[in-house]
Amino acid sequence: MAYLYSVIKNRNVKKLFTNLTFWVLLAISSGALLGHFFPDKGVAMQPLGKYFIDVVKLFINPIIFLTISLGISGMNDLKKVGRVGGKAILYFEIVTTVALLIGIVVAHFIQPGAGVNTNAIQGGDISKFTKSAEAFSWLKFLKDNLTIQVLIFSILFGIFLSKFNKKERVIEPMKFASKYIFKGLHIVMLFAPIGAFGGMAFTIGKYGIATLMPLGKLMLTVYITMGVFIFVVLGGILKYYKISILQFLNYIKEELLIVLGTSSSEAALPSLMEKLEKMGCAKPVVGLVVPAGYSFNLDGTTIYLSMAVIFLAQVFNVNLSLEQMLTIIGILMITSKGAAGVTGSGFIVLASTLAAVDVIPIEGLALLLGVDRFMSEARAITNFIGNGVATVFLSNQEKAFDRNMMDMAFSKEAYEYDLKNEI
Repeated sequence: MAYLYSVIKNRNVKKLFTNLTFWVLLAISSGALLGHFFPDKGVAMQPLGKYFIDVVKLFINPIIFLTISLGISGMNDLKKVGRVGGKAILYFEIVTTVALLIGIVVAHFIQPGAGVNTNAIQGGDISKFTKSAEAFSWLKFLKDNLTIQVLIFSILFGIFLSKFNKKERVIEPMKFASKYIFKGLHIVMLFAPIGAFGGMAFTIGKYGIATLMPLGKLMLTVYITMGVFIFVVLGGILKYYKISILQFLNYIKEELLIVLGTSSSEAALPSLMEKLEKMGCAKPVVGLVVPAGYSFNLDGTTIYLSMAVIFLAQVFNVNLSLEQMLTIIGILMITSKGAAGVTGSGFIVLASTLAAVDVIPIEGLALLLGVDRFMSEARAITNFIGNGVATVFLSNQEKAFDRNMMDMAFSKEAYEYDLKNEI
């Protein structure tokens, strides 16, 4: 009995220390402690997070190209591509509008901006955001957004391959390349704890926990609202197809922790695409929905933007009329879709929205500078989960979802099997 206990104990210890989730959690905690107690050293850790994200970004466009092109080339009915794309755009618009309305309603009733001190306005420089807002255009968004360009090219190339008589000569090398690109990604993801450590140490070291206090109510309101959106709205969407949101979140927990540590959904985007395929979503649907959703299905960003506008109106005691509220909703429904296309996207879109409404002082953005980084984690995680749910939903809609693969992916045995193979 003692021998059996010893074997089980050693197995559990080994499993713990070969578990990526454990190491990412440890890294996030260590980074937060370093940033809090040694701020200068925490800030110096920024390259670890930045370079990790930069390396992962190298995989995003090749994976999008190969996934979409190979998926479409194997489809007999090309009308399905257009149908999936149309459904995806409709889904994105409906769900982000729901997110927008939830953010406005919650901010209206909780009043996170009531009684906030505006002294911080003098201390923040928002000029780079207001300049970018003036230069923002949809043409610029499409020109600067390489992901969208790769998405469009991949669709066209996939259609070309599907009509090409000797397509196997092209497809076989692409499959070979896809296999080894994903292997390379698995190796890179082993360094995720280092990236998460650097990202969290920098955030806490540069901005500090103390910066959260003045706007703590806004922070808490944003996090609670996004939690409600994830478990009620997105959970309800999955429940329609008898899929548990908790099981889904458990399945992608490693990716969520990486997003939390790095404040970037890009850091786990390729890994999400692979996991969705393993979960039973069809390759063409994954290839179309996830990249497009990265630019157009920004649920978390939409919630934040809507709450930030109402928050600033409350700070400056601006009583918005129904007409002004509808104008804000209309503007955000459009501008929020371009929030992934430019640097400092959240602030730039927010600045352009305030400028368009022209009743709330744009200088109020300085109030949000200190806490924006801490809310970026909530935005990124919500965006990330939203795109995963969209892919699962649309795969089911297209009857291109394998529930047996999902059950296998969700099972503990399958997870342990994959982990042993990757380590």
